[in-house]
Amino acid sequence: MNLWTFLIPAAAVAGTVVAAKRGAMVLAIGLGLVALLPLAALAAAVGLPALLIAGVAAGVWLWHRWTRSSSTVNRWGSRSRRKSGVASTLDVVRHAGSGAMRRRACAVRPSLAGMDRRDRWRLPVAEVAVRLCRTGLLWVWSSVEDVTLIFGGPRTGKSGWLAGQILDAPGAALVASTRGDLYDLTSSRRGERGPVWVFNAVGLAGLPSTVTFDPVSGCGDPVTAGERATDMLAATTRAGSSGDREFWDAQGRRVLAALLHAAALGEKSMRDVLGWLADPEAASREVTVLLRRSPEPAFELDLGQFLGTNDRTRSSITSTIMPALGWLTSPAASAAAGLGEERPWARPLDVDELLATNGTVYLLGGEEAQVAPLVCALTGHIARQARRTAATRPGGRLDPPLRLALDEAALICPVPLESWTADMGGRGVNIICAFQSRAQLLARYGTHDAATILNNSGSIMVFGGTRDRDDLQFWSTLTGERDEPADTVDPARHSTARGTRKTAVLSPAQIANLPAGRVLVIRRGIPPVIGRAQMIWQRREVRWAQFADDHPELVERLEQLAAWWQAMPARVSLRIGRLVRRRAVARPIRGVLTAGPHEPPQGRPRLVVVDALPLDDEDDRDRRPTG
Repeated sequence: MNLWTFLIPAAAVAGTVVAAKRGAMVLAIGLGLVALLPLAALAAAVGLPALLIAGVAAGVWLWHRWTRSSSTVNRWGSRSRRKSGVASTLDVVRHAGSGAMRRRACAVRPSLAGMDRRDRWRLPVAEVAVRLCRTGLLWVWSSVEDVTLIFGGPRTGKSGWLAGQILDAPGAALVASTRGDLYDLTSSRRGERGPVWVFNAVGLAGLPSTVTFDPVSGCGDPVTAGERATDMLAATTRAGSSGDREFWDAQGRRVLAALLHAAALGEKSMRDVLGWLADPEAASREVTVLLRRSPEPAFELDLGQFLGTNDRTRSSITSTIMPALGWLTSPAASAAAGLGEERPWARPLDVDELLATNGTVYLLGGEEAQVAPLVCALTGHIARQARRTAATRPGGRLDPPLRLALDEAALICPVPLESWTADMGGRGVNIICAFQSRAQLLARYGTHDAATILNNSGSIMVFGGTRDRDDLQFWSTLTGERDEPADTVDPARHSTARGTRKTAVLSPAQIANLPAGRVLVIRRGIPPVIGRAQMIWQRREVRWAQFADDHPELVERLEQLAAWWQAMPARVSLRIGRLVRRRAVARPIRGVLTAGPHEPPQGRPRLVVVDALPLDDEDDRDRRPTG
């Protein structure tokens, strides 16, 4: 046995380890290949079993070295330095690309489990994911089970991007906005997918409400009454309130839930609830009688405590509840709640119909008209009913999912996102919320709830235009740090030393001055991404629809040309078939040698065709034998 058979592989392995530690990966790979060359000689010298045992032992040792904490941290650090702290092409492809989204299609949409792999890979990615932005040639996606938050100041592109996600919604959609632009941009195309309804609580843009929502509806159920009271009071409560304010909010929820429950049992309206609050003593007998019909005795006890307390406490509870009923003074809001004159084109919203028909409901409101409690109550009603419906579906999910596109969510529908972001994604409810800034989120939900919402979000998109120092520093911290080359000059020795220094991947100033259309995407599982958000007016189908409206005659001619071009292969195939058949008829196929009828037998024989292929039935002129 030759000693060099062992020394050469050992030296090559040692060189591979040293080269890998110094970052010379090409040299390390080359030395590794050299170490594999004498395998045949080693197998002959020590035997194949011994070589396999040694190989397994070496593999276990290498796996241990690769997976231990120090190696993992070193790899992450070198990877971050190599990619300048941002997501690489491989990161996007593996975790946020179209292929990664399609691989999870069966999990997020149980109805797709029966599709084979080929059909699943042909599935449009928008059926199972939300398109965030484009970086280079790649689109960055987020799964429909993840929550997406958008932060950006006015006129930075939030609504333009959000409109595109409304068009892409694979199922039903709820759109809440303080303006009518989302309705104008998306209603016509959403109407091609399913019915479209409008709940206009402020009379915005002159759009009539085609559906109504009475907050009393469904409150015959004690649980629904409590949820409805919570939603309505949440729209009037700001974060950062004192302990006394939280106490009065809790008391107001108990009393309002009892009054809503009594109104539902007695078939009363919200105006009756307002009247009961305005004069509790006069209404005490009527409300008490109604609550005795309830299967839940706690409501009667809550009302009794409210009526039996002193005037000062009762006045404080009433003052807490009254802002949640301020929308009753608005004629448009009262009509949207079904309290005005009867309108034949408006009917109560049926959530089951909305989900079954992939419909779209637009909730238009504004905080200045005090309609936020009404819009918030309707949003909560739809989301909770969808969650109950999802519990009866395969996998416990809505399929296709319901998309909640909440523009200016902190203003008109401050729903309990701190709990919804943790639960709704697994129920098939996709939440996309837009805020003007992180400061607005903190003002509405408070420090702890805002942190919970951010932690539960799968993707965060930050548009430019932010000027708040704390917000900018927060986003810059989330992007992490990177190594930047730095030169140190020594004037005394007239020398320059080359080194590195730590710096933020994106400084606060860079985030504040993001160009129009550019976004910072902080997505779970990958480093930050700088990309370009696609606005709805940049989409191909939207631009074509606009072109068709402007040039209808030209579009008609182009459609005729497209139809002619699509039929071209069939016409070419037909022409080729006719040509082949004609050539077959012109050429003798089968014949017998015979004499002509007027020629003597001693003459030259002729070939007479006795059977030949006919031509196409459409051309009878060429049906003639050839002789």
